[in-house]
Amino acid sequence: ANILHHKTKGCPFCVKQVMMELYKERLLNPSLSRRRWVWETDKILDMKIPENVAAFIAKSLDRLPPEVLTALTVLSCFGARAEISLMTVLEREINQSLIAPLEAAIAYSVLRKKDGEFFFMHDKIQEAAYSMMQPEESCLHHNLYGQALGFVAMRNNDDKLLLTAVGQINHGRTKAVINGQQAVLVSNLNLDAGKKAMSMSD
Repeated sequence: ANILHHKTKGCPFCVKQVMMELYKERLLNPSLSRRRWVWETDKILDMKIPENVAAFIAKSLDRLPPEVLTALTVLSCFGARAEISLMTVLEREINQSLIAPLEAAIAYSVLRKKDGEFFFMHDKIQEAAYSMMQPEESCLHHNLYGQALGFVAMRNNDDKLLLTAVGQINHGRTKAVINGQQAVLVSNLNLDAGKKAMSMSD
């Protein structure tokens, strides 16, 4: 009951859909020997929620606290999942609270945390969080996060972080570049990332 409530927020329609999915995936079964239903807790926790349940939860995002919504929007810029360590670095660099609100989002059944990553419970929820930004806003966000991470990557000589940073900057596209100095910085970061990628390639 606790797991179902966590995944569905108690919505009867969603409970029904998730129960059907559990039975279909053989994660919830009647045991004749034990005379009760048995289930696999870990696998159920890891199970992706069905499409229609995800759509319902995505529609209810606007009921979340503003700081949680903001943090989810930031996370959505990195796709369906992102390392907690990456969010910690970004939190420090852009001086915006991310980790605490993302931890809070877990209680609202929109995120999970596993193996050092935050990940959205469903792609539809990530899409809904991302769509809260206007297209011109998203360019600026990607660019901001990319440049912030790029400075850390250069400072720490971190190749993995550099590739992530350049990926973000390029999502921002040229619209986000505000002057010639920034254009040179973006070009140099791309050049460095290209060289790293070529040296890492088999």
